[in-house]
Amino acid sequence: MNSALSHLHLLGIIPVIAIDDAKNAVPLANALVEGGLPCAEITFRTSAAEASIAAIAKAFPDMALGAGTVLTTEQVDQALGAGAKYIVAPGLNPDVVEYCLKKSIPVTPGVATPSDVEQALALGLEVVKFFPAEAAGGVDFLKAMSAPYKGLRFIPTGGIDDKNLLSYLRLPSVLACGGSWMVKSDLIADGKFDTIRDLTRAAVQTMLGFHLRHVGINGVDEPTATADATAFGELVGMPVRDAGGALFVGVEFEFLKRQFLGTHGHIAISTNFIDRAVAYCERRGYRFRPETRNEKNGVLQTVYFEKEFAGFAVHLIQV
Repeated sequence: MNSALSHLHLLGIIPVIAIDDAKNAVPLANALVEGGLPCAEITFRTSAAEASIAAIAKAFPDMALGAGTVLTTEQVDQALGAGAKYIVAPGLNPDVVEYCLKKSIPVTPGVATPSDVEQALALGLEVVKFFPAEAAGGVDFLKAMSAPYKGLRFIPTGGIDDKNLLSYLRLPSVLACGGSWMVKSDLIADGKFDTIRDLTRAAVQTMLGFHLRHVGINGVDEPTATADATAFGELVGMPVRDAGGALFVGVEFEFLKRQFLGTHGHIAISTNFIDRAVAYCERRGYRFRPETRNEKNGVLQTVYFEKEFAGFAVHLIQV
């Protein structure tokens, strides 16, 4: 898969944006970056699209910047000339798709039926846009339609918001989701970029779903850990379970039978999508200890941060 499309997967959410005035482009992009989502699909629904793409590309050269609602090869050239890194179309126009493929430009045309999907496959595409997602049948329809096409990934767009985002992202066939709920045109026109930043931050947190999973407490030896766990379990009225190298009191407290990572112990933070969570944290400057990566069937399950927090090692865990 093209690296630009792989990057969209790690971002998870693609803000789909219509800008009426290019002067708002850079403040908008800044709000998205501050909100934790350096990504934008600027649609050619307005005359300001080309200038907006150019302004964002200059100010934020590393942004995952795409052009949406691209209907013609002329618009493809305008978008690429302005600095777009990928092309999105509402439907599957073979002329536009083939033009992009000849230029080695990632393109995700819209599909809504199995016939559309098979045409996309015949053109050699690996990723398509499912549009309009909710109006075309939503999660259940996409789940059924994608079942025969194991190698194809979808970017559902249209009617997606913070209420149904996770139901789409949890489908194995979904690469990422497009949405406009955090970047509505009236917010952009009114210059409410702080609101856009906050809505973007909330969308990212909804996707990642960070929650405290358990606290691990380093022990001296097995007898000490057993005694401490038993006493604590009796105190809080939670069952004690021997997990081999540690004893769990409920699911929230882990008493290790030895010294492990962290001065005092460790904190486990669960997340809906650990690969996206790792990418998000790395964008914010945090690093992970590669030797602590734990995978199951090639899928990352847990990994520790390099940094300790208040004497505790911290790791992410996939749920």
